[in-house]
Amino acid sequence: QVQLVESGGGLVQPGGSLRLSCAASGIIFSIKAMGWYRQAPGRQRELVARIASGGVTSYADSVKGRFTISRDNAKNTVYLQMNSLKPEDTAVYYCNSDPPYRDSYYALYWGQGTQVTVAS
Repeated sequence: QVQLVESGGGLVQPGGSLRLSCAASGIIFSIKAMGWYRQAPGRQRELVARIASGGVTSYADSVKGRFTISRDNAKNTVYLQMNSLKPEDTAVYYCNSDPPYRDSYYALYWGQGTQVTVAS
């Protein structure tokens, strides 16, 4: 059974930093490309950072240069270091594989996410 548990969110002032963590189980983590997604109120969920199984990373233009994704395959964990945070980064952040995991019934699975709020 797949489980994705995100943590590390919170309230931070503009310009501040947060580090998100995601512990994964039930998937062969080391061979999966993993991503951090976010969903702001009234907006669609979007992929903001991706890391391939071999470690190659890519980012949405909106976070490039400010966010860094990394992974520890030994711990089945993926991280997102977020610096120079802006109010527009406010969202619920989720991790998942890329493409997102689907179960045997082809239903999408998402964890509970972690709320990031950037406000003064």
